[in-house]
Amino acid sequence: MLSTFSLSKDNKINFTGFFNNKNLVWQGDFSSIAFDEAGIKAKVLNLNKPCYIIRKAGQIGMTNEGYLSDIENLNSQHFETLTAVPPLAIQQLGDPSFLSCYGVKYAYKTGAMANGIASEEMIIALGKNKILSSFGAAGLVPSRIEAAINRIQKELPQGAYAFNLIHSPSEAVIEKKAVDLYLKYGVITVEASAFLDLTPNIVYYRASGLSVNSNNQIEIRNKIIAKISRTEVAAKFLQPAPTKILKSLVEQGLITELQANLTEKIPLADDITVEADSGGHTDNRSLVCLLPSILTLRDEIQEKYGYSQQVRVGAGGGIGTPQAALAAFMMGAAYIVTGSINQSCIEAGASEHTKKLLAKAGMTDIMMAPAADMFEMGVKLQVLKNGTLFGMRSQKLFEFYKKYNSIEEIPVAERTQLEKQIFRKSIESIWDETVAYFTQRDPEQIHRAQDNPKRKMALIFRWYLGLSSRWSNTGEKDREMDYQIWCGPAMGSFNTWVKDSYLAEPSNRKVVDVAHHIMTGAAYLYRLQNLKLQGLNLPNTYWNYFPNPFS
Repeated sequence: MLSTFSLSKDNKINFTGFFNNKNLVWQGDFSSIAFDEAGIKAKVLNLNKPCYIIRKAGQIGMTNEGYLSDIENLNSQHFETLTAVPPLAIQQLGDPSFLSCYGVKYAYKTGAMANGIASEEMIIALGKNKILSSFGAAGLVPSRIEAAINRIQKELPQGAYAFNLIHSPSEAVIEKKAVDLYLKYGVITVEASAFLDLTPNIVYYRASGLSVNSNNQIEIRNKIIAKISRTEVAAKFLQPAPTKILKSLVEQGLITELQANLTEKIPLADDITVEADSGGHTDNRSLVCLLPSILTLRDEIQEKYGYSQQVRVGAGGGIGTPQAALAAFMMGAAYIVTGSINQSCIEAGASEHTKKLLAKAGMTDIMMAPAADMFEMGVKLQVLKNGTLFGMRSQKLFEFYKKYNSIEEIPVAERTQLEKQIFRKSIESIWDETVAYFTQRDPEQIHRAQDNPKRKMALIFRWYLGLSSRWSNTGEKDREMDYQIWCGPAMGSFNTWVKDSYLAEPSNRKVVDVAHHIMTGAAYLYRLQNLKLQGLNLPNTYWNYFPNPFS
C-alpha cells in the first residue's frame, strides 16, 4: 500500500513508497539512527555500509548499523523499515575493467594539458594515489619530454601514468620523435589527442607492442586512449589499423609481419574518450548527444569484429562537479576525464596569476580562439576571456591570415599596430626568432616557408600564439593581457560548486583531493537518487555534496 510519512512540520523529508519485502524489518541500537540533516548526510556518505531508512514515532531517520531480520523471528526491539540501500564503493562507478587494465582505484582520469600544464608533479601525485593521468607533452621539445619520462618513471616505477601524443599535421617530425621516445623508454600508455586521421606514428606505437603469449592470445603492451569528438574519427580508432599503413611499416622494418597480422585483429585503441565542450581543442559538442552516439557506434563495430575485449568509452569535457560525473556514468561512461579544473590546482604547470584567474572564472567567461598547432587549418580552441586579451588579439591575426597572402600585403598602419600592441617586437626580429626555433625543432618548417610568403606569415603569427601559452605557464611579467589560458565551462561550474569550501582558494586545490571529492560526491548523489526512486524525498539542501578538507 502506498503511504506518505513526514518527519515533522519543519522538515520536508517524506517517504512515498513501500519496502519491497514487508516480512523484513530492521533491528539494532536506536541510538545509531540519525534524524537531523548533518547526521543523515553522514550516513549516506558512509559508502562502505548499507543505509536503512527507519520510521519511529512519526520520525524518519537513517542508520548504517543493525541488520534486517525476518519479522517472524524478532528477538529484540525493532522499528518500521521503510527502505534500504546496499553499500556503494566508489570503485563501483564506471567499468571495473578500466581499473584492472591500468591498475587504478577510480574510473577517473585527468587529461593531458599541453606544454606541461599537466606536469610531472601532477602525474606523480595522482599516480601515487593510483589515479591515472596524462603528462602534457604536446608543444614540448623531445628533450623536455625525455626528462619528464625519466622523472615520472623514477617516481612511479609501477605506474599509473600516461603520456600525451598529439596529432601534428604541420609537424609530423615532432609526432614521430615523441613516439620514438615512448617506445625507447617503455611508456606503455599514451593519450592520443586532436587526431583528424590515423598516422603511421600512432599505428607504429600500437603494433610494435604486440605479441602472442603461451596461450596463443594476443598480448597488448602499448595501450592507446584516444580522445575524440567526431564519429568518423572514433570509427578509425575503434577498428583495426589500415592494412596500407601496416604494410608500409613492415617494408620499413619497423614492425614484423606477425605484429602487422596481430594489429589487424584488434582495435587501434583500448579506450575512447568522448570529448565534449572542453578547454583547448574542442568542437563544443554536447555530451548528452555525443556520448550515446559513440556508444552506439562502439557496439556496432564490436558486433562486426567480435573483439575479445570491447573498447571502453569514457567521457570528458564539461565535467567539473559530482553531478556532471554522475550524469556521465549514468549515460554509460566507462570512466570520466577532467581537464580545465586541474589547471587551477597547485600541481599544475601554470603560473599563480593564471590559477587565480581560473579560480574566478564563470561558465560564460570563455571564448574560441585560433590554435597555434593547426592555425592554417582554421582549427580553434577554447580559452579564458576574462583577464586576458589573447582571444581577441589571436582572432585578429587569423583574420589577417585569411585576408592577405603575405606580411607585406598588410597595410603599414596595421603592421605597425601589430608590432606595438600585440607583438611588442619588430616583425623582422620575430622572424629571426622563428627561424632559430624551428631550426632546432623542425627545420622543414622553415624550408617550406622560404618560397611561400603566406606560410611565412602563418609562422610569424604562430610565434605569438605559441609563446602566449608559455607566458601563462611561466607567469611572464607585463604579458598578463596576452596569456593564452585553455579553459572550458567546467571551470565555472567547479568554482560555483566549491565557492564556500576550502577549495575556493587555489592554494588549497590539490588534484588528488579534487578527484576524490568528485568521485565521492558522485557516489553520494547516486545513493540519494536510489533512495528517491524508492520513495524517499529529501529537501534540496541534502543534494549538495560539500567538499570538506581531509583531516
